[in-house]
Amino acid sequence: MTVADHVEDEVELDAVFAALSHRTRRAIVARLARGDATVGELAEPFDLTHQAVSRHVGILRRSGLVRQWVDGQRRPCRLNVERMRELTGWIDEQQREWESRLDRLAEHLASVRTGQHR
Repeated sequence: MTVADHVEDEVELDAVFAALSHRTRRAIVARLARGDATVGELAEPFDLTHQAVSRHVGILRRSGLVRQWVDGQRRPCRLNVERMRELTGWIDEQQREWESRLDRLAEHLASVRTGQHR
């Protein structure tokens, strides 16, 4: 991976986390996890205008979490499962790294307690 690739990955990750930082957008993602929906359908449970929900969908779309297409007069939205897999992969990687660090710390502390520290 080149430095440019790493920077691009970081920018994309920033966009995903920024998109998920708002509870309405997280609720939209949760709804789309159950199946495709139009902006009108996504707006139903919220006390928001169609335009406000459309802006939230736009942010999710630009982050790559949601795909939207034209189907006649409808514009259905779909959760981008591959993008979600990338995100969970990154989270899993971070969890493994921190678990490894904590394991090493526990080993070090155990060796200090038993006097085996070098």
